[in-house]
Parts: sequence; structure tokens; C-alpha cells
Amino acid sequence: MAKAAAKTAARASWDWETRIGRRLKLRDLHILSVVVRWGSMAKAAAHLDTSQSVVSEAIANLESALGVHLLDRSPRGIEPTIYATALLKRGHVVFDELREGIKDIEQLAGQATGEVRIACPEFLAAGLITDAIDGFSRRHPHIVCHVVEADVSTLEFRQLQERGVDLMVTRIPNAFADDDMNVEILFDDPHLVVVGMKSPWVSRRSVKLAELVNEPWIIPPSPIVSAILKEAFEAQGLMAPAANVVTSFILMRNHLLATGRFLTVLPQSALRYNAKQWSLRALPIKLRATPQPIAIVNLKNRTVSPAVRLFIDHLRTTTKAYLRRRV
Repeated sequence: MAKAAAKTAARASWDWETRIGRRLKLRDLHILSVVVRWGSMAKAAAHLDTSQSVVSEAIANLESALGVHLLDRSPRGIEPTIYATALLKRGHVVFDELREGIKDIEQLAGQATGEVRIACPEFLAAGLITDAIDGFSRRHPHIVCHVVEADVSTLEFRQLQERGVDLMVTRIPNAFADDDMNVEILFDDPHLVVVGMKSPWVSRRSVKLAELVNEPWIIPPSPIVSAILKEAFEAQGLMAPAANVVTSFILMRNHLLATGRFLTVLPQSALRYNAKQWSLRALPIKLRATPQPIAIVNLKNRTVSPAVRLFIDHLRTTTKAYLRRRV
């Protein structure tokens, strides 16, 4: 049996060398991805500034090396077969790792350059992440930070899975775990009931939730916020308030709160960073809801560039400073 296993291993090694190692080229794989993206060999050739025959030859080389058909023609143009889809899914990871490798080389060569791609909810972009980027850019002026809004409608972390971002900073359920993700809890960030300084509720020393049920509320379209309000009001035997305005835009909420008519809920961190500028105040009410802390989430088994490591370290430092100010 040992001889048979050794023979199988040798055959697998030989198969890799002859079919893949010597014949499959990164250039051909890149051409395939462009053809699939544009749905046409002619368009792909124009995009790559090469001839259609070069594109056709690259696809033929891949099909010959792999022994499968990679492209089908349809009324909508060229479409990938299941084999091409499987190959490109893995190929995407290969190119991503190569990009990270180049960034590593730049860092090792002494160039303080690179980029960090961050996804976060808007309330963090309006507070903690802005604070972190301000300090980070002063220390590392040649590292570019790209910030996009995190998709928090589910906990699938698709932006990470698709390698669109390097890390997400977002709210997660307590004790959340995922086999594909590294999760580092930064801090608890409870929600507060917030009004503008013109609100008649500002002068009240004591407020009960029951008094606020029928007030005009601004509620973001977030399942997390809806769950927090539902849990907090039901704990008092009340129905959660209906929204008069539904929006995720913090700027719009702040303008409406300034009229003095509306109430909303904001994370404590967002309030601390924006209370003075927008004349906001938290009402003396504690929402009894299950904590959902803020965390750094990134992919396991993915190479993290030096620039990303530097940013994560700086974000930890910024968070510690914020928590010291909060006490």
C-alpha cells in the first residue's frame, strides 16, 4: 500500500508540473477574467490593448491545460462555464495575494506607502474611524485609506469574502464566531435616546420610555437598531415606537434633531464625537438591550499587508484613547 500511495503522490506531482505548473500562466488567467467581465473577446482585447487572436489563444491554452471548456456563447455574449467560475473564484484569491505581496515588498524596501481598505457603518465613519484616520494619516502620510460603507444587513461579510476590503469595523452580536473570520472586540457601544438642544425633553431630569412611544422618531433602517428598540421597549411592557422618518444618513438626522421635534437613537460613540458640533444631548434613559460590541473583522488565512497591520494597531490605540476620555 505504501508503494501505491507513493506512486499516486508521484503521479499527482507529475500532473501538476505538466498540466498546471508549466502550462497555466497568470497572464492567461487574467485574460480569462477580463473576457468574463466584458462578456466578449473583442471587448476584452480592446480593454487589454491587444488583438483578439491573442485573447483567443490564451483561452485555448487554459482549456488545453485544464482539459475542460471554459466559455459558452449565449444571446447576451460570452458566459463562463461552471469550470471557469470555479477557476476564477480561486484565481481572484491568487491575484489578491500577489497584490498584497507587492505591497509587502514596497514596505520592506523602506517605502512608507500602500493602502488600507476599510468598511464601516456610517456612525463609525462619523466618529471613531475619522478620529483614527486623522492620526494615522499624520504618521503615515503616504498610505492611502479607502473607506466604504459596510453592508450590515447580514453577517455574511461579503465585502471581505470578495476581497473588496481589508477589514471591517462594525457592530456584531455578543459571542459571535465565524470559521472564516478573525474577530477582535474593541468596545461596547450602547445606544442612547438622543434629541436636539431645542427639544422640550432636554429640560427634563427624568424621562420614562412610556412617555416617548408616540413622539416623532427618526429610526435608521438597521435590523440591529430595530431589535434594540424592540427589546428595550418590550422590557417595559411597551410596543416599540413607529418611525416617522427612516434614514441611515446621520447628517439628515442631525438636521432634523436640530429642529427640536424629533427623537432618535445613536450609539454612544457617535454622540460623543458629534454632540458639541450638532448640539445633541442624550436623555436620561438606559435602554435595556443585549450588548452588541464594536469589533474589527478580517479574513482568516489571508495575508495582511504591513499598511493594514499599521492601521489596525493605530485603531487599537485610538480606541483606548476614546475609552479613557469616555470614563
